[in-house]
Amino acid sequence: MTENWDRIGIPAQPESPRQDGISATAVSRSFGQVHAVEHMDFHAPSGKVTALIGPNGAGKTTLLLMLASLLAPDSGTVTVDGLDPQHHRAEVRKRIGWMPDTLGVWESLTAREILTQIARFYRLPKAGIPQRVTEMLDRVRLSDLADQPARVLSRGQQQRLSLARALIHDPSVLLLDEPASGLDPGSRVELRVMLRQLAAEGKSIVVSSHVLSELDEIADAAVFVNRGKTVRHQTTDAAAASGRRYAISATDGAALAAKLTDLGLAFRVEDGRRPAVSLVLLNDDDAARLLRDLVLAGVGVSSFAPASGALEETYMNLEGERR
Repeated sequence: MTENWDRIGIPAQPESPRQDGISATAVSRSFGQVHAVEHMDFHAPSGKVTALIGPNGAGKTTLLLMLASLLAPDSGTVTVDGLDPQHHRAEVRKRIGWMPDTLGVWESLTAREILTQIARFYRLPKAGIPQRVTEMLDRVRLSDLADQPARVLSRGQQQRLSLARALIHDPSVLLLDEPASGLDPGSRVELRVMLRQLAAEGKSIVVSSHVLSELDEIADAAVFVNRGKTVRHQTTDAAAASGRRYAISATDGAALAAKLTDLGLAFRVEDGRRPAVSLVLLNDDDAARLLRDLVLAGVGVSSFAPASGALEETYMNLEGERR
């Protein structure tokens, strides 16, 4: 649901043509002799959640800083709703909500004071700030801790405060660096629901995370980067349609292996606490068919489930290709 600006005391923004979220075209950035990002392309459309995936040192944080207009590219262009941060810095900053991987500021101030000060920085109307702050604290479940200094908050609570800080001015683009870090399982579910709601409101959301299993439930698409370059763009649906690895355990491992061999399926034995085999299946129909065949053959299947998410499967395949 779109925010009612009059209700929260923030004047409506003037209408301007939104040109499909946030984009980077052939951006490069070096630090001395280190080429952190080289001719990288990235696009996150409005109304969608786009995952940014890559190993440590791939250039993700440098790209995020350039998207947030906190770091200028050496070459290439960044646009936010069709605006270039180099020429429209103030307008672009109003449209971006930035959530770094740590809160990292004003730990002696209370959660309410931090959000109030951020609202002032964005020049929200003074009369509407208290209500807006209260709404944000409630949305991230920090109302009971509103008047506690940030330093006493747990890692997960600080993450929720950081998200509220990024949302205080109702940006059209949200950039999140490891937003699930430190969150308990319940809070992770709440984060997934909130991000999907924000996307439904028309926001462009970028999530950089190493927790790829979470991204399957959040993201509409993913951009994979490595060594400072874009290596693949893939929708989550396309990743799922490319197949994923399933892990299967049975009371009689030999009978399971024999049946899979009889069906002509290639599999591998997995080392772990429980004996299991794994194999790649193209879709849910293939998985359902195989499970039925195993049960009808009298194989005592004790577990049958995806061993990885769709985006994780793409990532591991890309890692294998790189090696």
